[in-house]
Amino acid sequence: MYKLGIDLGGSKIEGVILDASHKQLFRERVPTEQEGGYRQILENLRTLYHNMRRHIADDPHTFGIGTPGAISPRTGLLRNSNTLCLNNMPLKADLENLLGHPIAIQNDANCFAMAEAIDGAGKENDLVFGVIMGTGCGGGIVYKQQVFTGTHAIAGEWGHTSIDPNGPECYCGGRGCVETFISGSGLEGHYQRAFGDKFSATEIVQRYRIGDGNAIEIMQKFFHYFGQAMANLINVLDPDVVVLGGGLSNVDELYSTGAAEVRKRVFSDYCETPIVKNQLGDSAGVLGAALIGC
Repeated sequence: MYKLGIDLGGSKIEGVILDASHKQLFRERVPTEQEGGYRQILENLRTLYHNMRRHIADDPHTFGIGTPGAISPRTGLLRNSNTLCLNNMPLKADLENLLGHPIAIQNDANCFAMAEAIDGAGKENDLVFGVIMGTGCGGGIVYKQQVFTGTHAIAGEWGHTSIDPNGPECYCGGRGCVETFISGSGLEGHYQRAFGDKFSATEIVQRYRIGDGNAIEIMQKFFHYFGQAMANLINVLDPDVVVLGGGLSNVDELYSTGAAEVRKRVFSDYCETPIVKNQLGDSAGVLGAALIGC
C-alpha cells in the first residue's frame, strides 16, 4: 500500500508518496498562501492531495499530515500553530470531509522523530527522542516505531519546560523556557540582551569559532543550557538515542562540547546516550508525515 504524506509549513506545503519499502515515488511543493486564510490553505492541500492520488491512479493508500501545533484531544481543534489562521480550527475534520479519506495529523516535531526513528539516525532503536532546534525548540517521542503523544498530545514538548524561573519571558507565558535559551531565536536574543548587538545565530557561531570574546561567552552559556535541558530530558525519558534536527543541529560543537555538558548533569554514574545529528535533513518532516498515515 502506498504511503502519502504532506508537510504543512508556513510558506510551503510539500507532498511525498512512498511505496511499501519507503522508496520515494513522487514529491511536489506548492505555496501555503497563508495570507489567503484558512480556506485557501484547505484548497491548496486539496489540490496537492488530488495530484498525489492521480499519480498512483487512486490506488489504496494511507495519508498523514505534519503541521506546526497539535490537535487538542478535548476539542479537536488545532492549537499552538505559528500559522495563526489554523489555530482553533477543526483542521482534521474539515480535511477529512473535503478529501474523503481518513487522515493522521501530528505536529512537525513528531513527524521528524518518526522519520529519523524508522529510516534515519535513530533506526534500530526502541526509544528515540527527536529534537528540533530551529527558530523554536520542539521534540517528539517514538517508541517501537510509534509516535507517543500522551494524554494532552504534548509529549516531547521539552522546549516549554523551564530551566531558569528568572529567565526571559516566553511567548507561552512562562519564563526561562528551554526555547528562550537554545533555539535560534533564543541564542540571538541572549546575545542582544547581553551586548546590544543583533546577530543571527549563524553569525554568533561563526564569531565564536574565530575567537570573539562576546560570542565565546554566549556560546559557553548556550552549551551550559543545552546540557541542563538535555540532562533533564534524559533523566525523565532515558531514551536509546537523541536525534537533533533544525538549523542549530549543524553546530558541530553540540556533539562534543554540548554532549560533555549533558554528561556532567545526568543523574547516573555514567551517560552513554548517543546525541546524534539527523540523517534525513529537510526531508524528515514530509517523510514522517507519510509514515504516520492511516
